[in-house]
Amino acid sequence: MAVDGKPKDGNIQGRAIFISYRRDDSEGEAGRLFDDLVRAYGDDSVFMDVTGIQPGLDFRKSIDANVSSCGVLLAMIGPRWASIADSSGNRRLANPDDYVRLEIASALARGIPVIPVLVHAAKMPALDQLPDDLKDLRYRNSVEITHARWNSDVALLIGALKSYVTVKKDHETETVHATIPVQLPAPQASSSAPDNPPAKSRLPLFAGIGAAAVIVLAVVIFAVMRNIASPHPQPVPTPPIVVPVAGFAGDWQDIATREIGDNLIRLRVTSDPTDAAGRYLVNAWGSCQPELCDWGAHHAKPNGDELVTEPWQLRDTPADSNSQRSAVIRMRLSGPELIVTVRNTFHPKGQNEPQTNERRLVFSKGFR
Repeated sequence: MAVDGKPKDGNIQGRAIFISYRRDDSEGEAGRLFDDLVRAYGDDSVFMDVTGIQPGLDFRKSIDANVSSCGVLLAMIGPRWASIADSSGNRRLANPDDYVRLEIASALARGIPVIPVLVHAAKMPALDQLPDDLKDLRYRNSVEITHARWNSDVALLIGALKSYVTVKKDHETETVHATIPVQLPAPQASSSAPDNPPAKSRLPLFAGIGAAAVIVLAVVIFAVMRNIASPHPQPVPTPPIVVPVAGFAGDWQDIATREIGDNLIRLRVTSDPTDAAGRYLVNAWGSCQPELCDWGAHHAKPNGDELVTEPWQLRDTPADSNSQRSAVIRMRLSGPELIVTVRNTFHPKGQNEPQTNERRLVFSKGFR
């Protein structure tokens, strides 16, 4: 389900971020993300649930009015988002009056930015799973939020949303981390000693020290003899993870059409026989007009199941030059597609701290 503001005189109050989700698919993650976004932007800027629509109102018009007043829509997508069926066994997404379909279709029709938010290792639904009014969703850049990296993933999303939502100073806060209280032992009760304790014999003390020395000597001799008899086994080296680079090689192009800025749009991955470290060459192009911007070629090295490039220093456009933009590209294979993550770092003049954001793209084989 999605959200609405509190009704007032039959009208729905609009807010900046609209969270669309299915209760049977991603309710827990949607609620958790809602709380994080409210801490960042305030509860007047985020909404999620159409349950507040007044009786007697046309829910289709109410949803459309809600969506029309938002600045960005977050479509929460779990593994069963496109396949969940109603009580009759029909896919909910195939129903023109399905809440989730109405929410996203309304945003797409109005040109409102729609960001798919993937949870539980979900993938973007295939085109044949989407009705005609939702097919454009397949070409929207998505973000992934995982349980293991929730705080960092949400921080990146909040950074990306700053272009749509103004941060309120009284809501700027760090992500809250749970802490475990440390239980200190109770202080020992002090007992008053007699003023003139009776003198004790030191013979037991000397006997104890002698016995301890004998035990320590015996342990040392045993350890030395054992090491001589059986030398330490050599540790077995862990074989390195080998990335199937052969699958990465070739020409790749973003499946979406981008005609503004210097967005990454093409990649060419080839082997570099002259490189002693066994790295690979990655040529990249941005979507400048009228011709593509040639980012040049950088080396990439394996990291787990990914290829990670050295950073590009981008100065093809005035905006990139002013912001001193650099970009690192991570690539991993997902069936016939290449999942590409571009991490941008900006160093605007007059600012001490750099700014970063990430974009997740889907590439297919071949140039178009």
